[in-house]
Amino acid sequence: MTKRYETLKAPIFDSHAHYTDRQFDADRLELLQTFPSHGIVGVMEAAVDLETARAAIALADQVPFLVTAIGAHPGELPAEPNYLEQLRELAKHPSVKAVGEIGLDYHYEGYDANLQKRVLREQLELARELDLPVILHCRDAMGDMLALLRDYAPLDGVMHCYSGSAESAKEVLNMGLYLGFTGVVTYKNARKALETLRIVPADRMLIETDCPYLSPVPYRKYRCNSTMLPATAEVMARETDMTAAEVLHHTAENAARLYRIK
Repeated sequence: MTKRYETLKAPIFDSHAHYTDRQFDADRLELLQTFPSHGIVGVMEAAVDLETARAAIALADQVPFLVTAIGAHPGELPAEPNYLEQLRELAKHPSVKAVGEIGLDYHYEGYDANLQKRVLREQLELARELDLPVILHCRDAMGDMLALLRDYAPLDGVMHCYSGSAESAKEVLNMGLYLGFTGVVTYKNARKALETLRIVPADRMLIETDCPYLSPVPYRKYRCNSTMLPATAEVMARETDMTAAEVLHHTAENAARLYRIK
């Protein structure tokens, strides 16, 4: 599925993935071991709870180009009562380069906005204590997210899978954050994401899969993985007056800088 992109000859850093997801149980290591041959130089494995944080760290022990983020996703709350202490202990592992993914998600009925905001604040404080960047998730909650983040700006981190407006993106960028873009930019209804792409400086954009979800066109019927990122890069290039190879070079450099990888 990736042969058409081999001519790009550019480094690829997937800045947000979920290879601990059960959809990869049958071929996880086999798949990851093929990545260097596709030019993939790094993958950020983002946790959503304590279980996936531990699994991510165990996977990083087997895959040298994989780094990890630990945190409690807003869709996985309430967290365990002593979750902060457990995260603090997990952060001692050398693969841990960020706190995430954390944030706000008001998409599904029954969410507890106050709980989500409290846990987000707790984890932002933890990231500050540990001197780690944050990986932020925001779905249908941009107003509350921006209001909360203003108390912590400037921030070191990324708003991943950015889905807000270009106007909100300007404030996010002014806070010091990067913006992450997925295969969504290849979809027919990607107007807002494309408008945002046009205003993001080359040194503040990241490319990601959020796999196993959000496969880019032309791979919509397949499980998403990092080898598909050149398809996303081609659309990002079209919107930013760069080549796809330049998009991949810039986003790889940006990810290494954000996650402090030498």
